[in-house]
Amino acid sequence: MSRRFIIEMGSGSDLHGQDHGKAALRAVKSTLQGASLGVLGLDPGLRDALHVKVTVGVQNPDAVDRAAIAACLPVGQVEVIIVTGGLDVTPQPGGEPIVVASAAIEAFLPDNPGGYRAV
Repeated sequence: MSRRFIIEMGSGSDLHGQDHGKAALRAVKSTLQGASLGVLGLDPGLRDALHVKVTVGVQNPDAVDRAAIAACLPVGQVEVIIVTGGLDVTPQPGGEPIVVASAAIEAFLPDNPGGYRAV
């Protein structure tokens, strides 16, 4: 059994390339900028026990490279889920659609992780 101890949300976009993967990566990086897990520095066992769940929503989930998303996460056992979501903004005449992705990053620790000590 594990318990979520942090959740952060963010968004990212690709204004000109209509690249859902780029927008997804930007959403994850934006979300990470809002998260600081100082508790992980207290005991090295926390880094190994951490389960990180990344959920990204884009209109074209097949265009997202899960490995590239996972590579952005600096610690933990990473799970990447790509779902249909986000937003493709309709362009003005003569313009390009804007691709918007949304992301949520959740961090979980086991209720009784024998690998680290409470401080």
